[in-house]
Amino acid sequence: MCNTSQAPVTAHILDGTFRLIHIPLHLYPNFLQPILQVLLPQGDDDSLTNEAEGLSIDNKHGFLNISITPVECSVVCHSSWAKNVFEPVIKRLPPNISKTGTVTISKDTYLILSVISAGMDAGSRVMDLTSPLALAGVPIFFITTYYSDFILVPCKDRQTVVQVLLARNFEFDQDESAYVSPSAMSHVRGRSQGSEPPSTPPPSTVAELQVRTFELLKKRNVVPYISPYLSLVQCSGRDLSRLVDYSRRPALSRHLSGNGHRRSWLDNVDTKLYTSLISVLAKQPRFLSITLAQEDPPSLLLDKEYLGVFGDSIVGDTEGDLVPIFLDLVNLPLEATGIVSGVAGKLISEMGMEETGVSSELSYLSTAQAGAVILSSKQAMRALEVLKPLLSKD
Repeated sequence: MCNTSQAPVTAHILDGTFRLIHIPLHLYPNFLQPILQVLLPQGDDDSLTNEAEGLSIDNKHGFLNISITPVECSVVCHSSWAKNVFEPVIKRLPPNISKTGTVTISKDTYLILSVISAGMDAGSRVMDLTSPLALAGVPIFFITTYYSDFILVPCKDRQTVVQVLLARNFEFDQDESAYVSPSAMSHVRGRSQGSEPPSTPPPSTVAELQVRTFELLKKRNVVPYISPYLSLVQCSGRDLSRLVDYSRRPALSRHLSGNGHRRSWLDNVDTKLYTSLISVLAKQPRFLSITLAQEDPPSLLLDKEYLGVFGDSIVGDTEGDLVPIFLDLVNLPLEATGIVSGVAGKLISEMGMEETGVSSELSYLSTAQAGAVILSSKQAMRALEVLKPLLSKD
């Protein structure tokens, strides 16, 4: 659905591989410490040498998402953090606790595409970025943040992803097309080398994709719902670029203090924002989604109840009134395709969003075992009216 008359959408594949971690809510207290350890990395600590593989030289995460929702706690982090921080805690869980709901780390590793699509409204971005991949049979996760869109795709599908997006007028910076062999370019719908073929052929049209998506959701008894009295705002930490230059990888000498010691990670972040995050995380909020990406200030999707905790450490439309519609996908395999595109596309078409301009309000959050369509409170109620009949048993 990428409009060739518009400027091409630019996708950048972030460094490293990532894993998705699902933590049942009743086990959240057991994982608060590792969550905070990942949120507050100290890459100059020798004990964290392995974990620091996912950090830049100034100890910033290339990508990290921590989301607490009414469905689960979900973490997307560099593979090294999953292995060295979360796995040991999982292994120490008492057997009787793990029987009541298990913590899972995705077997597949994922790569992350950071997408720049200036001039496109939010709903169009969701569709234009997800539908070509869904039509190629590539399972994805999608995270809309204050600044950027991020798409998680299995590493084994890297070649397919690049082929498909190049064929749809996307552009890759840093010459990502070099990852595609010339002979493969004629097989845009093909799977990547080493991946298993889909059990059924991918859908050939967006309409067919939507039909299949809702058939799958209905079969697995996925019922959309809104959490009562939960209202969100999309906001950001303050941009510290005027104080610290993040536009290039700094030399080590820039991180040495006058006494020769390496400067702390805390010298480069807003300590009030992180203190506020720790305060809210310690309470196990009903909803909080934090995304850290090396090129952007921290992005937050926040329960309005906690705005007072953050005070002036955040910027954005704090008067907003966003409502998430949750889809509990625990009974679906991680490799399920088309969920994001199918659901968002159906809402855009059924609600006439493109004609009314309302699609500019739509965003999406994928977590390890759930999805959330996020709209204004008024549009969320309409969307729920559209979704429920499509997913109710006949």
